[in-house]
Amino acid sequence: MIKYFPIICLCCFSLSVFSQNKDTTIYGDNGKVTLPEVFVRNNFDYKKLLQTIKEDTTFYKAFRNLRILNFTSYNDIKMLDKSGVVKASLYSKTKQNRVNGCRTMDVLEEQTTGDFYDDKHNYNYLTGELYAGLFFTKGSVCGENNIVKGHVISTGSKSGLDKHKEQLKMLFFNPGKKIPGIPFIGNKLDLYDEKAHKIYDYR
Repeated sequence: MIKYFPIICLCCFSLSVFSQNKDTTIYGDNGKVTLPEVFVRNNFDYKKLLQTIKEDTTFYKAFRNLRILNFTSYNDIKMLDKSGVVKASLYSKTKQNRVNGCRTMDVLEEQTTGDFYDDKHNYNYLTGELYAGLFFTKGSVCGENNIVKGHVISTGSKSGLDKHKEQLKMLFFNPGKKIPGIPFIGNKLDLYDEKAHKIYDYR
């Protein structure tokens, strides 16, 4: 039921919604989307609703807010082997400080198991390194803001870890759009493309 929440929530703010037994099917440019157990007035702009969902930046705004706030976080990362057994882990408590437009981070607690770090305290796993790149602060970082408008997430000229971080941001903050450079699933993430309607049930 949770997966219907964004659509139903938007409907509630736009007009009255009444439950009924039949589904409501919206036909867009590239296919159809089915909204279960809702009735929408005839004068509602279906395409505008779908466009609003596609362009929503609320989650990305929340992430950028983390760049300008003071906060304490608990971090729990586990690396599993093929059998699902934990082979390396990190648990930490960190505090972000924001002073004079710059952010720094203090590590208040940290426990690791296995080979989470190598001998030089570098990350042995890409997952841990990506997490750190997005949510940890190394040194002092200045001049950031939480403005979303006009900020485009793109792999563009990036490579290596920076490219992977942008791909991860695209997956988190631009769901339903194609992510270049990801083998096997990159093209299948483009939910709004006409080809995607052949492999997904838009309910």
